[in-house]
This record gives sequence, structure tokens and C-alpha cells, in this order.
Amino acid sequence: MTKFLLLFCLSVLASSCAHMGTNKGIDDSAETTRAEIPDAQESISEETIEQADLFGPETDLWGRIRNRFSLSEMEHPRIDKQLAWYGRHQGYMDRVAERAQPYMHFIVEMLEQEDIPSELALLPIVESAFQPFAYSHGRAAGIWQFIPATGRRYGLKQNWWYDGRRDVHASTIAAVKFLKALSRQFKGDWMLALAAYNSGSGTVRKAIRKNKRLGKPTDFFSLQLPPETRAYVPKLLALKKIIANPAAFDITLKAIPNESYFTLVDIKSQIDLALAAELADIPINHLYALNPGHNRWSTPPNGPHYLLLPNEKVEAFQQKLAELPNQQRIKWIRHKIKNGETLSSIAMKYHTSINVIKRVNRIRSKTIRAGRSITIPVASKSLHSYKLSANQRRDKKQNIPRKGIKVTHIVREGDTFWDLSRLHNVGVRQLAKWNSMAPRDPLVPGTKLIIWSRTGKQVSHNDPGNITTPLHRRIMKRIGYRVRNGDSLARISQKFKVSVNQLLRWNKLNREKVLRPGQSLTLFVDVTRQSGT
Repeated sequence: MTKFLLLFCLSVLASSCAHMGTNKGIDDSAETTRAEIPDAQESISEETIEQADLFGPETDLWGRIRNRFSLSEMEHPRIDKQLAWYGRHQGYMDRVAERAQPYMHFIVEMLEQEDIPSELALLPIVESAFQPFAYSHGRAAGIWQFIPATGRRYGLKQNWWYDGRRDVHASTIAAVKFLKALSRQFKGDWMLALAAYNSGSGTVRKAIRKNKRLGKPTDFFSLQLPPETRAYVPKLLALKKIIANPAAFDITLKAIPNESYFTLVDIKSQIDLALAAELADIPINHLYALNPGHNRWSTPPNGPHYLLLPNEKVEAFQQKLAELPNQQRIKWIRHKIKNGETLSSIAMKYHTSINVIKRVNRIRSKTIRAGRSITIPVASKSLHSYKLSANQRRDKKQNIPRKGIKVTHIVREGDTFWDLSRLHNVGVRQLAKWNSMAPRDPLVPGTKLIIWSRTGKQVSHNDPGNITTPLHRRIMKRIGYRVRNGDSLARISQKFKVSVNQLLRWNKLNREKVLRPGQSLTLFVDVTRQSGT
């Protein structure tokens, strides 16, 4: 267990930023039920005996999956093409098995419980290579790759604190419901249901109607579907063949024990994830890997209030949690509001959300009064300790060296991926990927982007004012400024038309420390907006 835990955490940490392509542009990288055991008095067919001899007792989860295959055997050149790829990539299959180990048993149990073909336990390989933090250029997230709208339709909450599409427990239940609905829609044809899972029901129905008009067959391999979808179902069918007989394709499958790995533990309220990891006696990266839906340093204030924990850690965790006073689950500080501060700037400073500050302090309006003290929940450890939080994963991705000149850009009102990509002569999809985003993700003013520019042009940094200068007409300049007597952050920000938060970020300053005369500061200013500076 210790060896696997270490391998798994390293695999997740490494693959959260560098991956291989899968069907949606991913980069590589409940109460359970047992299967029914036949009554000893029932007759057993010769075929069943042969299968039992071939696969042996179901101590290995791969054997349990293959023994319950129910999709028809198919032969097609597109399947052969995918078989050839998998057959050449033993290392990929090894990584997939390592990532799948904590999740696969739960998935198999859910599929069996709902009478869904066991082949669909392999679908997360096609979707995400079992990477819990996978995020595609199409805005699909998690091992099941739900897009935002479909995720919400199937009850997966998505907010600043939490993304249910990455929650292994919640998203698996949602995926089972979605797949069953698609199966009903296409009258039990799982090939069409799977195609619809990838490209949407409307796309598949349109292709069926077209073939009917032309008098052509309407099975999956006869339909004119998007290229991605045409390869998607063959990938799953190729994986089925490999799992059924890995030796025939010169593949060795890493064993996955046919036993439950995790337990869902009701924690009833918010808790700091670093503290939860200590109570469970597991590395925090392992806690995130089992609970990848959590974006920040704690579980969400408004739930869901549960954690998935390794089975052998549950009892001790529950005992320690019961002994811990509720008020100690989260660290709290008192903050005295200063002139010029807003709820947004305070939330950014303490890495929390505006809604949490308003709820905790019973603030109803958007305005706050200087001099008043408010209570704020904060992380118990340095934010760098939460290596698999959304911010830390993004920072790691942004710091990967790439070709080009590294440019830091702070998003301003009106910025788009398209404008930035043209300015720097890079692809839109590339630009989004460097920043752990998708091309259709909204660009929020103040967000830091890293651009590996082919032109080397320095571009705008966030400005608190109303930005009217078009991006292509902005001229940015990096300047050095020496602090003078009487200077303050507010005064310097007004002088150069930048924000206080930018000054803090660019110079790694602490807001609480006083500026010293003679101190050197670095600023990025838009010279098209300066007058008399």
C-alpha cells in the first residue's frame, strides 16, 4: 500500500500538468454491492468453466471486468488502428493502471449495480487516461470529462471552491445516469450512446436522419460523424480486446486488486485540507488525488461535506475528527479594513471568496467601511503546501519552460485569447493550455497569464481604471522606480495608473510592511495612458 500510495501521488502530481492527447483534447497525462455468486446447486455451462479456467478467481479487477463483457465483438480497420497504438505503448497502459487503481473498483460496482456493460469501466481511459485533474480545450473536466452544462444538468456543482465534475464519487454517479439516459434514447444501442456521450445526441441523431434519407445503414460505423467521434468508440473497443487478451497484443496489465479502495466519510462541515490530511495520516497530495473536486485549501463552506479516504485510514480519522472542536477545523483571523480596500481585494489577499467574507460577517451590501474589523477564514499552512489546489496546479503549468520569450500578462477588460494570440503569434489553444484554461473560458480582469511569445512584445497589465485603449495600440514599458519620502502604495499606484495589488504582486511585497525611501520597485506601465509621468 505504501509503495502504491507513493507511486500514485507522484503520477498524479506529474501528470496534472503534462499529458498525452485523448478524445477531447485532453493532455496525457454510495453503498456498493458485490457481484452475485451463482448458487452451488445451479448447473454451470462448459463455456463458464472454460472462462473460469482462463481468468482464474476474480482477485484482479481486470478479470472481473472482462468476465462481464457484454458488448458484441466487432472487427473494423478503425479498431485495428487503435489496437496498434495501444500495443506500441506499454508505458501508457502502465500509467493508466496506476492512476485507475483507487477509482476503478467503485466504477465497476456502480456499473454492475445499474446493469451497464462492464466495458464502460474503460471509458475514463479514453476520456482522460484516468487523470483526475484532466481539463480539455473543450472545457471538459475530470475522469469522465463532463462539460459545464452537462455537469450541472446531472447535479455536479461548480463554483470557486469546488468542481463536482472532478469529484470521482459524484461524477461517476452522474456518468452512470447520463450513460443510461443515452442508452434509452438510442434504444439500447451502446455504440450510438457512446458516440453521443462524445459529440452530443443531436450530432448523432442528425447523422442517423441523413443516412435514413439516403437509404444507408444507421449503425455507428456507417454514420458520418466528427473525426474525433469516429475514433472515440473504436478506442474503447480496442481497449476491450486488449483487456480480454493482453498477451495477444504483447501488453502486460498491471494488477488492480478486486477490492474497495476508499470510503466516503461524512465530515458535516468545512475543514482545512492540510488538517484533514494530518488527521488521516496521509500526504496532502494523496488527499487531493482522492478528492480532486476541491479547488482550494479547504472543502467548500456550503458543501459537499464529505471526503474520500483510504479504507484503512477511516477509523482513526473519524476518531480524531470527533475529538477536534468545530471551530478549530478552520483557521480564522481578524482583518481591519483600510482606506481603499474592497471586498474583492481582501478576498484576493486571503485567497478566499467574496461570498464567504460576506456570509461570515453578515455583510449585505457591496461597500465596506474603513476601520471596521471583519473575520476571515484562512489556510493553516503556506499555500505552496496545497500543491494540487487549482492555483498551485496552474502556477506549476505556467512555469514549465517552453519555446519563445516568456511574457507575463495581467488580463484587462476587453482582452481575448484571440487578440493575445495574434499579438504574440501563438495559437489560441496553445495560449489557453499554458495557463490551464480552455479557449472558451472567460478571461477575468486581474488574472495572470503566461505567454511564450514569438514576438517578444510586452503587453498590458491589469489597470483598475476603465480601459478604453485597444490591445493592439497599447505600449507597455517596464520601469524601475525608487521610493521617495512620503510615498505609499496608494500614491504610487495613482501616479502610474496601476493597482495596489499589482505593485504587491510585481514586487512580492507584504501589504502590512511600510515602504522605505530608496527602496527599488518594478512597474509595468501602459505609456499610452500616462500623462505627465
